[in-house]
Amino acid sequence: MKQAKLNVGQLVHHKLFDYRGVVYDVDAEFQLSDEWYEYMAKSRPPKDEPWYRVLVDGSEQETYVAQCNLEPDESNLPVEHPYINQIFTHFTGERYIAGSIN
Repeated sequence: MKQAKLNVGQLVHHKLFDYRGVVYDVDAEFQLSDEWYEYMAKSRPPKDEPWYRVLVDGSEQETYVAQCNLEPDESNLPVEHPYINQIFTHFTGERYIAGSIN
């Protein structure tokens, strides 16, 4: 099993679909159904590496992405998403800081 290279609150860029976002959860390996994988993961990324839940900038979408398809986003621009303030307390200018989960 590979080590997670990205962290909760980190800004990311999707290499294949060219969107920005922020990581809000990390799974050590793929956790969704085989049906989801067959339908959604067209590039067939490895299931035994970390997968990330990402809030997509400029939309209401959330995505589930394999580590191999993400890279750090160095723009340091905030992410516009309706759930951002429910998950994170503030933006430092480089990353989001997660609030406590009640």
